[in-house]
Amino acid sequence: MPSATKNSANKPAHVETIRFEAADGHPLEGTLTTGDGNGPLALISSATAVKRGFYQKFAECLVADYGFRAALTYDYRGTGGSISDRFNPRQISMADWGMRDFPAALTRLEHEAPNHRVVGVGQSYGGQALGLGGVSDRFERYLMVATISGYWRHLGGGLTLYALMNLVANPLATLVGRVPAGMGLGSGLPSGVFADWTKWCRKPDYFFTEPRFDAKALFAEVRTPILAVGSTDDPWGTPAARDAIMRHFVNAQVETRWLDPQTAGGPIGHLDFFRSRFRDTLWQDPIDWLKGA
Repeated sequence: MPSATKNSANKPAHVETIRFEAADGHPLEGTLTTGDGNGPLALISSATAVKRGFYQKFAECLVADYGFRAALTYDYRGTGGSISDRFNPRQISMADWGMRDFPAALTRLEHEAPNHRVVGVGQSYGGQALGLGGVSDRFERYLMVATISGYWRHLGGGLTLYALMNLVANPLATLVGRVPAGMGLGSGLPSGVFADWTKWCRKPDYFFTEPRFDAKALFAEVRTPILAVGSTDDPWGTPAARDAIMRHFVNAQVETRWLDPQTAGGPIGHLDFFRSRFRDTLWQDPIDWLKGA
């Protein structure tokens, strides 16, 4: 059953769990937040190994405080509520998230209000999905938070992160079919996804030399205006890591901004932009940009 939340302005946001399928039949689970406003629809796409619930307060803020028509968060296949016994975790590719799950979530969101304005919000991998998905023309604007190339030499973790991913987590994933939560790599991942991730993170060009798809051509198709936001205290999101992915959006207008944790009132890091403690310090300007204000 839908639940309801209200902000101080008494604008209701109705929240419900929904289920839908990707084009290949993989079941996906999401949280749909709707309201009475006539602002854009917003698709919110997660970072790697981050469940959709992490973004719920932001989704409710869009609808209740800024008048968005609806916001949809969702779990990629093999994670959170989108795990299915019918699909082998060893055969799920990280590319499936962007090429299959991302378009399916967009289609489901558009069903709420056909021909309505749509914007996107993507954290880390959720920004990469805009390039991989082949549906960028359906977005009016796209906000990217901490979206970077995963090449390990660009990341702040250095050899320690490299060793954890390649010498510990990857062999375990191959053995049991998943990387379990609690290893310092998020909420758990299917082994096929983790194999892609570790392989790409070893390469200076990340997935742009992956033979299974032409990422350079896909990214070149994007003409959606992009606002790329990063934090100066993000240990992974270095300028080199962000530039290594953004330079492939060769036909999009890309604006970049760096956030200062001192101005924000506390550490931001790679993920914490979406924590509700930053509602009054970090959220307003990017949301205004999404609305075209």
